[in-house]
Amino acid sequence: MIRMNQKAFILIQGRNSMKYTHVVHGKFVRRMNRFVAEVEIDGRLEAVHVKNTGRLMDLLVTGAKVYLEVTRNAARKHRYSIIAVEKDGTIVNIDSQAPNMVVYEAIRDGKVNELGEIRTLKREAVYGNSRFDLYFEGDGKKGFIEVKGVTLARDDTAMFPDAPTSRGTKHILELMEAANEGYEGVIFFLLQMKGCRRFIPNREMDGPFADALKEAVKNGIRVLVYDAQVSETTIEIGVPLAADIM
Repeated sequence: MIRMNQKAFILIQGRNSMKYTHVVHGKFVRRMNRFVAEVEIDGRLEAVHVKNTGRLMDLLVTGAKVYLEVTRNAARKHRYSIIAVEKDGTIVNIDSQAPNMVVYEAIRDGKVNELGEIRTLKREAVYGNSRFDLYFEGDGKKGFIEVKGVTLARDDTAMFPDAPTSRGTKHILELMEAANEGYEGVIFFLLQMKGCRRFIPNREMDGPFADALKEAVKNGIRVLVYDAQVSETTIEIGVPLAADIM
């Protein structure tokens, strides 16, 4: 049995893009823990929320230019949240909530040709003991999609994950279980940046994830990789890229 849950997002929905409402610039100082960093904004130091629990060691370096969304929620502990970082002149979105919505809107609007015609598309589908990001039906098939946001890039190669992720490996194994029961399975990597030519799993960081992904592809799970067009206030779907999984 499949159960659906429509998850609320803070961002404004646009056609194949996400738009942040009030963005300011700052200079990154240090990361205090997984969720909080210190940033210089208009000459003063502020404790801000980090919208990504990954390591982001190549991005969140002292002196980096960061883009922060200003919350309108007076009850929030931190007034600012880091949504993007500038690296070598390229803006990289680090908001871990953005990829799901960007991919959802792109598929909904027929921008992901590899999936064919999709008639039904739902967010947060629970199947058995598993929870998948998206459920779809169309062209005589039905299946689940797991979306992974990618923020790590070296030269022209994007990699995932940037930190060990037992949860990510679990998602792949659950997707294979669903595929064994007749569902299509798709793992969708959205690069939250431009400038890369290919994608590979980050085996050095997480061997079990890389092994699970390789096994999934052998068993018919599809891997899709797209980059994104990112500005200081928006992120939208880009173009498909090559993936070297095996």
